Amino acid sequence: MTVFLWKSFHRMPNSRLLWQRTMSLYNHTHGFEEKEIKKKLQQFTGGSINLSKKEDGIGILTLNNPKLMNAFTGTMMIELQEKIAELENWKDGKGLIIHGAENTFCSGSDLNAVRLLSSPQDGMNMCMFMQNTLTRLMRLPLITVALVQGKVLGGGAELTTACDFRLMTPESEIRFVHKQMGLVPGWGGAARLVHILGSSPALRLLSGAVEVQPESALHIGLIEAILSSSDEPLEETCTWLKLHTKGPAEVIQAVKKVILAGRELPLETALKTEMKIFGTVWGGPANLEALTQRTKHK
Repeated sequence: MTVFLWKSFHRMPNSRLLWQRTMSLYNHTHGFEEKEIKKKLQQFTGGSINLSKKEDGIGILTLNNPKLMNAFTGTMMIELQEKIAELENWKDGKGLIIHGAENTFCSGSDLNAVRLLSSPQDGMNMCMFMQNTLTRLMRLPLITVALVQGKVLGGGAELTTACDFRLMTPESEIRFVHKQMGLVPGWGGAARLVHILGSSPALRLLSGAVEVQPESALHIGLIEAILSSSDEPLEETCTWLKLHTKGPAEVIQAVKKVILAGRELPLETALKTEMKIFGTVWGGPANLEALTQRTKHK
């Protein structure tokens, strides 16, 4: 009976188990023209977004534009969307680490693109494009970690808030510098920061453009841990993440999905969604194996 139920739930389309993770927040009804903004973003070339997927189910996504402290060019914004779309379909995936090349995370947007996309309509379209992309990152069925190294500024700071966890190296800092640019966060960073810290701490970081050092970040709950050194931060982050990704991919992904449901959906809907996700693993291979082995909890 349990096997029959598991197969029945497992055959349910993902849209019936959870809202569409790939669904855009914005479309043409909001004045968002994705094709048009992509054409404009493609004019601002340089850098790359690199993705490697390891056999243990952990992906490594690298922001690679070290000449500009890994700032996002237009083509990098488009590549980020493409890599996230690839990760959405990674059946064996369990975790993802986002980091920057050459010991720096990200300094935000390439200012050349910002200057030339200065019209309100272009700005709004870029804002909606990046909000769509980072929301899809946040909703990935993978446990995500931002490896914070060096100076993390503006849009780079916003990117860290789209990850489940943040780890910092001892010499790094996070700073929401938007106010000093005459702006506010536009990639969803403010809304996510409120969810992470609460409204008062988030307001202090944004209104003061505060330089958040590792100890302060840990104290206010912005990060999970300070890495022991800056020598092998990626390896240390992989070790940390493996504590949370031990087990079959379908179980890890189910864990992430129930958390997403609880965070984003009304309580009654979240409960029903949790029940449906539960049905995909109850009586499944991992569950039956644990029962056969009489797994004990120490």
